[in-house]
Amino acid sequence: MTFANHFHLPNLASRWMAIGLFWIGLSVCSHPCTAQPLSAQSTTASGARPNIVLILADDLGYTDLACYGSGYYETPNIDRLAKEGMRWLNHHHCQNCTPTRAALLCGQYPARTGVYTVGGIDRFDWSMRPLRPVENVTQLPLDRMLVGESLQQAGYATAMFGKWHIGQAGRFHPKSRGFLEAVISEGRHFQFETKPPTELPDSTYLADYLTDLAVDFIDRHHDQPFFLYLPHFGVHAPLQAKEELIAKYQGKLPSGGHRNPVYAAMIDSIDQSVGRIVQTLETHHLTDRTLVIFASDNGGVGGYQREGLDQKEDTTDNAPLRHGKGSLYEGGIRVPLITRWPAIVPASTTCNEPTLHVDLYPTLLELATAPPPPQQLDGLSLKPLFQDPTSELPRDAIFHHFPGYLGQGKNRWRTTPVSVIQMRQWKLLEFLEDGHLELYDLESDLSESHNLASIEPQRAVIMRERLEAWRREVSASMPKPNRSGDGK
Repeated sequence: MTFANHFHLPNLASRWMAIGLFWIGLSVCSHPCTAQPLSAQSTTASGARPNIVLILADDLGYTDLACYGSGYYETPNIDRLAKEGMRWLNHHHCQNCTPTRAALLCGQYPARTGVYTVGGIDRFDWSMRPLRPVENVTQLPLDRMLVGESLQQAGYATAMFGKWHIGQAGRFHPKSRGFLEAVISEGRHFQFETKPPTELPDSTYLADYLTDLAVDFIDRHHDQPFFLYLPHFGVHAPLQAKEELIAKYQGKLPSGGHRNPVYAAMIDSIDQSVGRIVQTLETHHLTDRTLVIFASDNGGVGGYQREGLDQKEDTTDNAPLRHGKGSLYEGGIRVPLITRWPAIVPASTTCNEPTLHVDLYPTLLELATAPPPPQQLDGLSLKPLFQDPTSELPRDAIFHHFPGYLGQGKNRWRTTPVSVIQMRQWKLLEFLEDGHLELYDLESDLSESHNLASIEPQRAVIMRERLEAWRREVSASMPKPNRSGDGK
């Protein structure tokens, strides 16, 4: 895998000064929130704005698709999307589900919304740790306009079916936040509950039911622009799958760390869902007029044994990436992303540009010629990369900030408080308990095995200063010392 260019200036301080001047000019002149949208006539070859289908898997690892390297899981329909579109090799989400969903839907880094993780800070016992985590916001604030609201204002029919996870009651429900149709369901794959309630046979599989809703929505709205958001609960635990699909993988030889037939069957159901939606688009002759996006919300549940965190077998394996869900190493935050739009996106292409969750909102705004939201957007439109995947976006870095703890068994931690900056292939992690730095060259060391902070101290210092400047810019909350009596 090759990534974007190295720093070219021999003096990194000069490089940083040039980047800073460029970035100031960019912020004043062309912030994505205020940039002029495309005209409707320029959006597709046919002159129509695209339909948008966003399919989000839950806990699907970076290598959990055949088109991303798995030799065990079978994903022919998703592989077809990749063959007919673009695979993104350097795309990042948050370390677990809720903050990713919030960032995707409102276009802001978690540091701006306070939505950092799942649940409250008492979920894990941090009482013996040196820091007190920042209180977590569990419902995405109502003063943020979500992407569904923007697209609805632009004349799109909007629907959301599946895992919402950013507030479910009253004004926080998706029907109050830009989705004309919405059914929430998560937590189980059989005998699941829905909001609003629906009576279904016990044998109904959740991924199939959500796909039924999605297909029906397309059938009813194929003659107008629509935005379908389909956040599956699969392949999140509990591991539950249809018996005939489990049988398909029993006896199949493992490939790498991919070996669980139940998990493979769950992935198979998600793949079948993608196939049904693509077929529905074809039935209505919508293929060239529809942008299909497939991604996962965070890394896969694996890599823990290699980190010495768990003795039981990992559900999957994110190798060559380090670690897994809950970590801010690449195994926790680098995810598969596939985009297919035959009218614009060239087939069988890949993109190595560093991208992340907050880029989706400005992308969809531009494509739909939708009005910008009142909040500042942190991402950039990916449309230039749709047309030329070798181009670079006009920014110097992408960021992550997690001011809390995620446990993995007793006194073991998937992550402690940490901030991250990635500048092209260079990635720096600042661990906030003691301030130590880890620096990796992802182009030559994708597995993050060789910490270069002591070998390249000047680069580490410059990147750490840029990280600190970003935290000030977004008013990122920082964990406080855990003084006596402050713990649980």
